[in-house]
Amino acid sequence: MFPISITGDLVDLRDFRTTDAADALTIVGDDRVTQWLSHDSRDHAAVVTMIESAISRAQNEPRNEYYLAVTDKADRMIGFARLGLTGVKAAKLGYAIHADHWGNGYATDAAQALITYGFKDLGLHRITAAIGPENAGSITVAKRLGMQYEGRLRDHVHTNGAWRDSVLYSILAQEWSDAS
Repeated sequence: MFPISITGDLVDLRDFRTTDAADALTIVGDDRVTQWLSHDSRDHAAVVTMIESAISRAQNEPRNEYYLAVTDKADRMIGFARLGLTGVKAAKLGYAIHADHWGNGYATDAAQALITYGFKDLGLHRITAAIGPENAGSITVAKRLGMQYEGRLRDHVHTNGAWRDSVLYSILAQEWSDAS
């Protein structure tokens, strides 16, 4: 289904638009943000390619990725969130918020809205999040969402010139419906 729009309490999630490149650059071009992601900071050309690719993949049938812009209620892009469908009724969750907006509950709200969509609308059974072990903010978000710690993935991603472990969190559909 394209385009998609998901409403959260604090933020909204929608498919990317070509006009999002400048806002996206302030997020994935910022080392404060990308130190926690699975890729290095990107320049303008890489961000344009990222947005165009996301728009193209969003139109695939069946859709296997929900890589969405996170916007404030005035439709200003302040981050992104992603559900990448993997395996049978499973998905990987990822999210990033502009550093100037950290600490306002936007990541939690965006992830919560996307998890709800995954379980209720997509019929998923399991959603995981792989998080850098030093990313206390993201670990707090995962725990706040009721995700359970599963273990450590050694040398899981190569970013900023080095291998980095990830800690794996997950939530199952039954756990989400019990908490909702």
